[in-house]
Amino acid sequence: MRRFQSRVVLTTAMLTLLAMPALAGERQRVKLRTAVDVWNELMAVPDKRVPKRLLQEARCVAVIPGVIKGAFVWGGHRGKGVLTCRRGDGWSAPIFVNMTGGSFGFQIGGQAIDFVLFFVTDRSVKSLLKSEFTLGGDASVAAGPLGRTAEAATDLKLKAEIYSYGKARGLFAGISFQGARLAANQKWLNEYYGRRLWPESVLFEDAVGSPPPEAEAFLAVLP
Repeated sequence: MRRFQSRVVLTTAMLTLLAMPALAGERQRVKLRTAVDVWNELMAVPDKRVPKRLLQEARCVAVIPGVIKGAFVWGGHRGKGVLTCRRGDGWSAPIFVNMTGGSFGFQIGGQAIDFVLFFVTDRSVKSLLKSEFTLGGDASVAAGPLGRTAEAATDLKLKAEIYSYGKARGLFAGISFQGARLAANQKWLNEYYGRRLWPESVLFEDAVGSPPPEAEAFLAVLP
């Protein structure tokens, strides 16, 4: 009986070990697939589109689905997302980021918000290299322009360092906020790529090479 029990325990342990590679990175794969959906929703409505100039001049893009609030008027919030930066003619392999804290200037009830952030200046990109930086503090943030009026404004001046969009219900809108903190999620990064990597090397040094399928699908929807 004991020998049988030992075999059961050993078999269970072996099956668990075999399943670990498949389970590792599953949260990241789900987040990447959700990020594709969020980006497509932002781009879906012609009358409320992001200006082409902003799409063309963005140095980095972060998509953070399902940020959960912690107070009625957004006294605090938390969420995880993905971020990629331009490198040459394409986009880098994505890293994973945490978004926490901050306060928003509107009441949104108890829903989660999907965010898309566009980084348009060298200074905002360099801020990403910090272990953690504050949106609106270390880098200025403005509500992203939307619609035909913004699209038609060929002299649109992108004076802020980061432009933000959010959706809680219905369509996306430009959102202005202060105090949110953005930091690389080192644990998720290592889990997804299966080895120790630095965010800077993934974003700017091609440390990954060909990204996994979910990452490729996310990069494919970007302009």
